[in-house]
Amino acid sequence: MSQEPVSTTVSSTGSSTGSSPIQAANSVTLKICHRVKPSARSEYEAWLRRIIQAASQYPGHQGVHILRPTEGQHDFEIALRFASSEEAARWLESEERQALVRDILPAFRQEEEIEISSGIDYWFHTAGAAPSKQPVRWKQWVVTTAVIWPLTMLVPFLWAPIFEAFPLLSTWGIRHGFVAATIVGLVVYVVMPRVVRLVAPWMFR
Repeated sequence: MSQEPVSTTVSSTGSSTGSSPIQAANSVTLKICHRVKPSARSEYEAWLRRIIQAASQYPGHQGVHILRPTEGQHDFEIALRFASSEEAARWLESEERQALVRDILPAFRQEEEIEISSGIDYWFHTAGAAPSKQPVRWKQWVVTTAVIWPLTMLVPFLWAPIFEAFPLLSTWGIRHGFVAATIVGLVVYVVMPRVVRLVAPWMFR
């Protein structure tokens, strides 16, 4: 029996301390595909931990999402999020990354593939879709609104007891920051990936 792809999300340990909705819209996702030789799986996994740790130290790093292959497959997908295209390029072009990639090249069946998505485009990519396949903008708008709308009602309600207990946090502007950061985190890491998989047949039609 085949098993589902194993998905792992690792929070950033770099300099980024959070993201507002505007920062999330301007962020960049590097989608990297590695086709690994079966005999080099263990070596690759150890290398993957090293390069993830290295990337997390670069300015603008906002987290990494790893999609491991199903049983019998050996293709890994890594999504690295950075706050801006400049910070993403700084990591991609760094000598540290180039040296790490050279170390693992013998373990690859072919050269790595890199796609760059800006803003919310990465949310609307599903495994198996053509690399350039993106749903039309009005469908992205409908799905994004459907996800964020209930969160704008639920998240402030959940924060309300904490704001009451700590009046300083309820100060105008500060409370909005906590609510916005919570909504963005839920959308990016929890809700949107599941919703897109659910509506993918309609989204990509």
